[in-house]
Amino acid sequence: MSTVRLLLSCLLFKLVIALSGNFWHITDLHWDPSYKLTDNPELVCASSGRRPAANAGKFGDYACDSPWLLINSSVYAMKEILPDPDFIVWTGDDTPHVPNEDLGEEKVVNIISNLTHIINQVFPNTKVYSALGNHDYHPKSQLPAGPNYIYERTAEMWQDWLDPESQKTFKKGGFYTEKLLNRAGFRMLVLNTNLYYDQNKLTRNTIDPAGQFIWMDRVLTQAAIDKEKVYIIGHVPPGFFEKKRGKPWFMPEFNSLYLHLIQKHHSVILGQFFGHHHTDSFRMFYSSEGSPIGTMFLSPGVTPWKTTLPGVVDGANNPGIRLFEYDTQTLLVKDVVTYYMNLTYANAVQGLWEKEYRLTESFRVADASPASMHQALQRIATDRCYLQKYYEFNSVSYDLSECDRGCRADHVCAAREVDFDRYERCLEREGAAAVYGGMLPLLSVAASLLLANR
Repeated sequence: MSTVRLLLSCLLFKLVIALSGNFWHITDLHWDPSYKLTDNPELVCASSGRRPAANAGKFGDYACDSPWLLINSSVYAMKEILPDPDFIVWTGDDTPHVPNEDLGEEKVVNIISNLTHIINQVFPNTKVYSALGNHDYHPKSQLPAGPNYIYERTAEMWQDWLDPESQKTFKKGGFYTEKLLNRAGFRMLVLNTNLYYDQNKLTRNTIDPAGQFIWMDRVLTQAAIDKEKVYIIGHVPPGFFEKKRGKPWFMPEFNSLYLHLIQKHHSVILGQFFGHHHTDSFRMFYSSEGSPIGTMFLSPGVTPWKTTLPGVVDGANNPGIRLFEYDTQTLLVKDVVTYYMNLTYANAVQGLWEKEYRLTESFRVADASPASMHQALQRIATDRCYLQKYYEFNSVSYDLSECDRGCRADHVCAAREVDFDRYERCLEREGAAAVYGGMLPLLSVAASLLLANR
């Protein structure tokens, strides 16, 4: 009997392993080709804006974007940790934080080309789903709602990753959709959310730039008809930045429309994966009744660059890469494992990438489903130990200071409320005043009605 039980146990274990898949998410590499070690700390890198890179080493400095050695190290660390992932998600921001006059179209294209090459070189047989970041254009953040030179050139660079239809829509608007791993029942939706970025002057005062919302609505509606499950990836996320109170990323009307579509199609959306923050965080989506219906995972960046966004105190991070474990039958996200490089240690001793944490272990949840992520958020909101743990992970173990009451409000409200008005009310409940104010524009309501019956 014991032998039979042992055999059954082994078979069950093999079945569980067979149902588990893995994929990498890498984002915000921000390669700074100007990085060099010099006696003048103000001249180490262009991306520091002459802020002194006082502790610069071969793997970088917190005042700077990534030197090539850091980028090379991150991609090869992925290969060493998990050499044969099912696929890779790459969510953009490839160029350094420098003035537009220091770049130009060709420099932007060349940087994207170099990063594409190293990912292709290290993972030649792995499917890559790649989205543009707001820094992957010239001028930065001004991505247009129509065909242009950079969309065209990037589509050519990524032709091994894009099927013919994807190349066509990418060249038109920087977005596309494909069957995930060419498997029936699974779909990947790659968005150009830079069109909704509040810094994008080209799409201001428009209702649906590039028709991406109507296209997204149509794709998700068809996915439900075809009984498909969907992952969504993009760069700029909706909602608010947890490190600066009242700082949204989307224009209000676009934030409202995005939230509307997620709520409308949540039954087919099994995960959303974004970057842009450089931090490690997540965003919850709820039904009108308050039930958790979706999670957006915000993965940390490779660049350690300390943000210059006014109001953010010491906003650097250690370089991070992220491994997702998922159910290959349902696309349920089962776990999240973050690996990181302690930049100070790397420069002083060696460039070591190590596991920072595993979600299910650190937050004592069963998996990374919306219900479990809601449970994790509840623990972060009510237990100081979990709050502090989350806060330290947020900067990839760079900022180990205490997260006080105001800090707690900023992080909890940003994770809990993607909607602008609900975010403000959350801050009010927490006794914190929002910097962002006002009701949503009427354009937001009109735009929602545009899609409500599609």
